[in-house]
Amino acid sequence: MKTRSIGKTGIRVTSVSFGCASIGNLYRIVSDEDAQAVLDAAWDSGIRYFDTAPHYGRGLSEMRLGQFLKGRSGAVVSTKVGRVLSPATAPIAEADGFVSPAQNDVRYDYSGDGIRESLEQSLERLGLSRVDIVYVHDIGGYTHGTDNPRHMDAFLGSGYDALVRLKETGRIGAFGLGVNECQVCLDIMDHGPIDAILLAGRLTLLDRSAETALVARCAEAGTSLVLGGVLNSGILATGPVDGAHYDYGLAPKAILDRVAALQAEAGAKGKSLVEAALHFVRDHPATTSVLIGTGKVSTVQTNMAILARET
Repeated sequence: MKTRSIGKTGIRVTSVSFGCASIGNLYRIVSDEDAQAVLDAAWDSGIRYFDTAPHYGRGLSEMRLGQFLKGRSGAVVSTKVGRVLSPATAPIAEADGFVSPAQNDVRYDYSGDGIRESLEQSLERLGLSRVDIVYVHDIGGYTHGTDNPRHMDAFLGSGYDALVRLKETGRIGAFGLGVNECQVCLDIMDHGPIDAILLAGRLTLLDRSAETALVARCAEAGTSLVLGGVLNSGILATGPVDGAHYDYGLAPKAILDRVAALQAEAGAKGKSLVEAALHFVRDHPATTSVLIGTGKVSTVQTNMAILARET
């Protein structure tokens, strides 16, 4: 599989990467055995870049990825900071869409101290002494609304400098943002350089809002774009069916109509909707890596077969 550089660092990632949200029990329970099987399928397909986060199952995803990586070499790993975990004070059956998560409470902390604490916790769960890429997770108004200025003050006041120092000392290889919106990326790039952005759902066949300003800004700055959420919460896989999901919720009529038009356009070219969606992100000139994520071996195999097809 092709590899590409992350920013101006020496880190190279495979052009397709595996997102580990699903193995944190996103929306449904995935057994330990099935989690290891889907990671095996990703590895066997040639994927060597794996992305996780404390948010995914309150640490469960990181623990499962860490178990998988034991005895393996050559993997590039990214995780995220901004959430700090602590032992739960009461049983947790579900949290933020993750079913039967690890029993941890969470608090947001984008300060230097919070970022260092989050990273050390992640390294312990992953069983690693360093991590290749760290993304600042979900900072911005999309997640925090009117509370975001407080978090931005914490990050720009000490969090950003903490990441610079962690990179300088070799504790991490690169850093950037893992977000669902474009404006916060532009705002933070005004403050200082970042190596990469894991952008979910904003450079897809359906939502190309990143092309308005962010794509050009990243090209100018040498900031890599890793694309997540490339099926926009599933609607680009299911099509405009009843109950289709877009942007983590039920798709409104305007989106259903737009997807129906995209599906017809893809069909006229002899492609399925999901094939057109995956080929769009694969072939976009701004793409460094396409993130796929699932708890099913069959879905890994299907998506990798689609991505291997010629346009």
